[in-house]
Amino acid sequence: MENSKSQQLYQALWNSADILRSKMDASQYKNYLLGLVFYKYLSDRLLFFTSQEIEKPTKDIQQAQLDYQETYNNPEDYKYLMTNLKDHFAYFIKPSLTFTALINSIDDHTFQLENLVQGFRNIEQSASYWNDLFSDIDLYSRSLGPNPQKQSEVIQAVMKTLENLDLTGAQASDVLGDAYEYLIGQFASDSGKKAGEFYTPQPVARLMTQIAIHGKEGLKGLTVYDPTMGSGSLLLNARRYSHHVSNIHYFGQELNTSTFNLAKMNMILHGVSIDNQKLNNADTLDQDWPIDEPTNFDMVLMNPPYSAHWSAKKGFKDDPRYSAYGVLAPKSKADFAFLLHGYYHLKDTGVMAIVLPHGVLFRGNAEGKIRQSLLENGAIDSVIGLPANIFYNTSIPTTIIILKKSRTSRDVLFIDASHEFEKGKNQNTLTAENIKKIMATYEARKDVDKYAHLATFDEIKENNFNLNIPRYVDTFEPEPEIPLDQLAKQISKTDSEIAENEKQLIDIMGQLQGQTPEAQKELDSFLSILGGVAKDSEEVHK
Repeated sequence: MENSKSQQLYQALWNSADILRSKMDASQYKNYLLGLVFYKYLSDRLLFFTSQEIEKPTKDIQQAQLDYQETYNNPEDYKYLMTNLKDHFAYFIKPSLTFTALINSIDDHTFQLENLVQGFRNIEQSASYWNDLFSDIDLYSRSLGPNPQKQSEVIQAVMKTLENLDLTGAQASDVLGDAYEYLIGQFASDSGKKAGEFYTPQPVARLMTQIAIHGKEGLKGLTVYDPTMGSGSLLLNARRYSHHVSNIHYFGQELNTSTFNLAKMNMILHGVSIDNQKLNNADTLDQDWPIDEPTNFDMVLMNPPYSAHWSAKKGFKDDPRYSAYGVLAPKSKADFAFLLHGYYHLKDTGVMAIVLPHGVLFRGNAEGKIRQSLLENGAIDSVIGLPANIFYNTSIPTTIIILKKSRTSRDVLFIDASHEFEKGKNQNTLTAENIKKIMATYEARKDVDKYAHLATFDEIKENNFNLNIPRYVDTFEPEPEIPLDQLAKQISKTDSEIAENEKQLIDIMGQLQGQTPEAQKELDSFLSILGGVAKDSEEVHK
């Protein structure tokens, strides 16, 4: 029953995008829909909290709206309520600007876009955490309509589709957070290549998280860090496997402001308190973060932009993230710059999982030197080859590299999981069984024929520190041998079929008649040649 309600909520949320879908692409309309869903959630939550505080609990949102307005009009009651609101929510919305109040104004034809804009401002000005949260929602964009009237009509229509959704009731079972995640995933699918900047497909995210959290599921105060966090989806997977969800501390950085705001909304809708999240809107490579305690984490999860450009300025050679390696990742390929940043922020007891293109496994020059240094230090624990076309932003096969500190061994486990997946219409995907097999192999750390190999350091050294997976895992399947007598029978059968088909063709052609003497002569000549070819063929077959 719970799953049925979840699916209904998912579908209702996705259907609400229909109004915007014809007006702009998914990379744009996701901001409007996700922002309005979030605004409704914050508004409904505030209204029902008020009803509880004044001891008039109700499940009727309109009654809760009336209670909030009445309390607001009573200075003494409102002062008490505001104190509790600040303690619990750290945001505020005037009664006349709640989502419910705005819906009522739509119904009585008094709605003004400026009121919704002001409602956004109410939240953004409540505390520094909310600064510019709705800055990507341009309610006066010409994408919505050619004039303010049309723009207002579109926003009103979207709001009406969300009006009856129970968002606060769903939150108790984490359904809303999952529904929001579902929406983000749907937008990623519609956005195509643009999705890479904000979303890691859930099967990959779950695999990476299971590996990184392995053995730490019961750890209280678990810290997880993603310096290229996108919408925060990868970070939030820690909730699926930790035994102490309320004690997880999330640290994330994101360059794109729009995506950064999406991550904050995603955190709140998953019930993560503001105190348990430290998120930063900046360039991970340009300037190190975090630099205040804590700076090292139990888990580091990363899906950075592949082979991105970065400055690679000489000054970075003195940066503690990179100084130990003597060289910098090339300007045209920042893959190792991201990897070393994440590794720098890993605890000695931590585990890091990062997705990168296969080139990092074998490219030479500076990247080769960095890879050799990591291998000599025992930093690279495992290399997992993923199938092609499982990410929205690229069809190339990718690899998950697992890194650890303070290892006693320098061996590397290679897993070639590139051939086991479920083929989809647009993207391939890892199934639960695929993930289970990878995890079992990772934990066992033993050879599996045509699937995994535990390579010694000497073996890797002999390969000049090249980690290309086919060097270690042979997945070649030879063609089955066919006995000669069986092959001879197949050839004889095929020859007989050819001879029979040729005979039938000549019989059919022999029924043709030329319409003129010249045409008949030409046809007879052709049939003579065809008969000769057939006779020669028959002799060969004999």
